[in-house]
Amino acid sequence: MIIFVLSAILSATQLPAGPTPEPVPLPHFPDRVHAFVWRNWELVPAPDMARVLGAREEDVLDLGKAMGLGDPPAITENQRRRSYITVIRRNWHLLPYEQMLDLLGWTEEELAFTLREDDFLYIKLGSLKPKCEPLKYSPPSESAAKGGQAIAQILGETFPQGMGAVSDPLFGFVEKLSQAPAQAVEPATSGFDPRYCYSYFALYGDPLLDPESDPYPDGYLARMAAAGANGVWLQAVLYKLAPYPWDAALSARYEERLANLRTLVERARKHGMGVYLYLNEPRAMQQAFFESRPELKGVSEGDYAAMCTSVPEVREYITNSIASINKAVPGLAGFFTITASENLTNCWSHHNGAQCPRCGKRTPAEVIAEMNGAIQAGIDAAGTSTRLIAWDWGWQDDWAVDTINALPTSVSLMSVSEWSIPIKRGGVDGVVGEYSISTIGPGPRATKHWAAARARGMKAIAKIQAGNTWELSAVPYIPAVENVAKHAANLRGAGVDGLMLGWTLGGYPSPNLEVVSEIGRADQNAISTDQALLTVAQRRYGEAIAPAVVAAWRTCSAAFSEFPYNGGTVYSAPLQVGPTNLLWESPTGYRASMVGIPYDDLNAWRSIYPPEVFCGQLLKIADGFDSALKTLRDAAGDAPSPALREEMQVMEASSIHFRSVANQVQFVMARDRLAAQPTGDSAKQALDAIERILKEEIDLARRMYAIQRVDSRIGFEASNHYFYVPVDSLEKVINCRDLLDRWLPTQRAKAG
Repeated sequence: MIIFVLSAILSATQLPAGPTPEPVPLPHFPDRVHAFVWRNWELVPAPDMARVLGAREEDVLDLGKAMGLGDPPAITENQRRRSYITVIRRNWHLLPYEQMLDLLGWTEEELAFTLREDDFLYIKLGSLKPKCEPLKYSPPSESAAKGGQAIAQILGETFPQGMGAVSDPLFGFVEKLSQAPAQAVEPATSGFDPRYCYSYFALYGDPLLDPESDPYPDGYLARMAAAGANGVWLQAVLYKLAPYPWDAALSARYEERLANLRTLVERARKHGMGVYLYLNEPRAMQQAFFESRPELKGVSEGDYAAMCTSVPEVREYITNSIASINKAVPGLAGFFTITASENLTNCWSHHNGAQCPRCGKRTPAEVIAEMNGAIQAGIDAAGTSTRLIAWDWGWQDDWAVDTINALPTSVSLMSVSEWSIPIKRGGVDGVVGEYSISTIGPGPRATKHWAAARARGMKAIAKIQAGNTWELSAVPYIPAVENVAKHAANLRGAGVDGLMLGWTLGGYPSPNLEVVSEIGRADQNAISTDQALLTVAQRRYGEAIAPAVVAAWRTCSAAFSEFPYNGGTVYSAPLQVGPTNLLWESPTGYRASMVGIPYDDLNAWRSIYPPEVFCGQLLKIADGFDSALKTLRDAAGDAPSPALREEMQVMEASSIHFRSVANQVQFVMARDRLAAQPTGDSAKQALDAIERILKEEIDLARRMYAIQRVDSRIGFEASNHYFYVPVDSLEKVINCRDLLDRWLPTQRAKAG
């Protein structure tokens, strides 16, 4: 997470009108129409593509097949519903808004809402919209037709045995995880309580009104309980779950949402799971809202202003809403709050409360503790056992302990475990913020805050990322399982009461979650990390292969401890898109966006690390994961079990990501050296390096394509949908071949 001020850019009913630079060039396609058909082939039915282009369906099919794509896959309505972010991102540099709306079948209001509310999607897209001219189909020119044929030839040369059938279609994992486990497994008992996480495949939006996109089907709940979780969470907006006293229209259908929430809570309880709601309240309102209600207005940010919680009526609304939710859903396990980041909520939520005439006279600690107190008052008024967890994310050091000391003692205090741990990677000193499996907590910030909470008799909760992190989220879990086990053991030793197992990423029923469960088992006396690793490996893969699996996990863990961590790096580097990130012959001029589109922004990728060090650290990780993979292949022989084969796919995909990012670093460095000195020996060395990198990137993309077509988990993360689909690996192949065949010879001729 990060603090965002989006309201100045975008209102809920208006598409953003920020910077409009030229789209990035795509010279590896004959024209933009070919690029559009290629990129949407696996995600949008041909009739819809044809409608957007003003073409016939057969025109679209002919273009795709001429490029070697074969027959388009059957695209289900469920796939379309779950892939809208992937569709938006891949067409961001191709379509103007009008055609984007047509492609999605959305209204302008729906797209504006998604860009604003769907986990800050507009930020992830760079807070800009490239200026795209409307796409219009016309029969391809002779040169464009030859370009399409050349692409087909490249695919034939890259895959001489054929590209192979897709055996696990996009989102195939949803159906698998929604089915009940083959064998019933008793939910684990643990000294950590709660142990809650987010769905691996939930959609943002309004999940309590969309039964077809159930984030927590029974089969998935059973699998997560077997993996050791005892709770799940989903986001909530108070005015959607309780009457909004100032505008009843905002609460339309709230009774229906409550009924569906009650059903979810009852279903989850049958699997030993509690349901937690994430609150980021009170939600800011547009400035027009306050024209007739100026007494409610707090600090402003662009088109929005906070509902000031120093006003008694606002706190009363919060308390009454929480009470009504708890009365309607008495089995609700808990709420957790973020009060100093994310959306603008209370006046001190973005640390600018001094601008408010009321909150400016009060400390952040007073305002934020009072906000949490209003929620606890609602729980108390309902008379339920619902738990309130106050997350200290964004609380500043100089007032965090004061906030803890002002909270009701019935509130539990949650802190990011690894926050503020000092590290040295590649000789570079740094400090970890969050989202790190490469760093083993707990750190000094969390330890200090937990101690302050315990001194008042409050429970201490650790927020960790047990499954994966933004260090790498495109795999269902990072197989650095020993690091996760050691972290859990440290938290057990620190006396932490419960765990939040992950933010919106990491909710796959993985060996990582299982090892946390083993470490915390209430019926065992301080089981060692070695015992926990072996127990999980035996249960998942069998006794014979378990020692090799543990050895591989240890190798991955040691290698991953070399990760060049920095907050800027995990948000900006091509870690999530890996080998599908394109290479450009000249700088694009675009800045990397947060876990969105990394472009060629090397300085943002590497952050505090010199480029050579950054590259070297990534290669250490890739080499380690390759070594671990060899251990498993040698032990398994020619016939690994399906479960072990999936483990190896995760390991190989992870290695490919890190090696490709290292290649991309080297490519940008060599490209820029070549531009600075285009002739002579230095230029020839740069060109030799570029040729090697391009050939290796082709191989990595080919391998990634082979993995993803048999494992639909790869490339996916809940809040970003698919970072890439199989056709994107194929695009990387033609991107690299274009540079090898068109650009490189020209540069060699210039070099002399």
